[in-house]
Amino acid sequence: MDNLFSLEGRVALITGGSRGIGRMIAEGFLRQGAARVYISARKAEACDKTAAELSSLGQCISLPADVSTVEGAQRLAATIAEREPRLDILVNNAGAAWGAPYEEFPESGWDKVVDLNMKTPFFLTRALHDQLKAAGTADRPAKVINIASIDGVSVNPMETYSYAASKAGLIHLTKRMSLRLIQEHIVVSAIAPGAFASDMNRAARDQGDEVSKRIPSRRIGTTEDMAGTAIFLASRAGDYVVGATIVVDGGVSLCSASRPS
Repeated sequence: MDNLFSLEGRVALITGGSRGIGRMIAEGFLRQGAARVYISARKAEACDKTAAELSSLGQCISLPADVSTVEGAQRLAATIAEREPRLDILVNNAGAAWGAPYEEFPESGWDKVVDLNMKTPFFLTRALHDQLKAAGTADRPAKVINIASIDGVSVNPMETYSYAASKAGLIHLTKRMSLRLIQEHIVVSAIAPGAFASDMNRAARDQGDEVSKRIPSRRIGTTEDMAGTAIFLASRAGDYVVGATIVVDGGVSLCSASRPS
């Protein structure tokens, strides 16, 4: 029980790890004893800066990458393979959003969001299959954690059609992938966050007090809330959680469809 939530000796990769939820998870993994945490992000300067800041907690390595295409995901996987014979934890966190009225919603806003939010987690996980399989055993499986959203669980009145569809799809994809990969001692699960301060959720970041009034818990999520859930799933504590999506939103998805983002 003393080591139930330990990540000692574990190697992790977090996409979209330079800011927001990705950074929260990276910080949590390092504080919990992970041997190495690789973070990727499209903007190299931001990725390098975050890795340098988090390195005070442990070994955090910047691997700038654009994983919005299958080719980009494969390049990142190849870079990891050059450095690590095994990968214990993969967090598919990189994501995008797009809002536009129904009558005006563009194809570009559909493809960009669905490709990054739903297609990339599948193809990046597959590209890293050998490293994940090498890490996983019956006693200590490897972990894949997909970052979904409560917008894939309940309806958001904002017109973010491709975002909602992609996150709902990712939740179901998590179930389908989990049944296939558990056969090789790779546990796949997901987290559906609510309001956490980030560049994607600017309302929570810039108007946290106002947003909090519409959340049953009366506050937005913190680093500890997100890191704690990710650590649970990544550690021995979460080994038997297969294909599930944990909602981390302070209760907001239990409210009516008129809830804000």
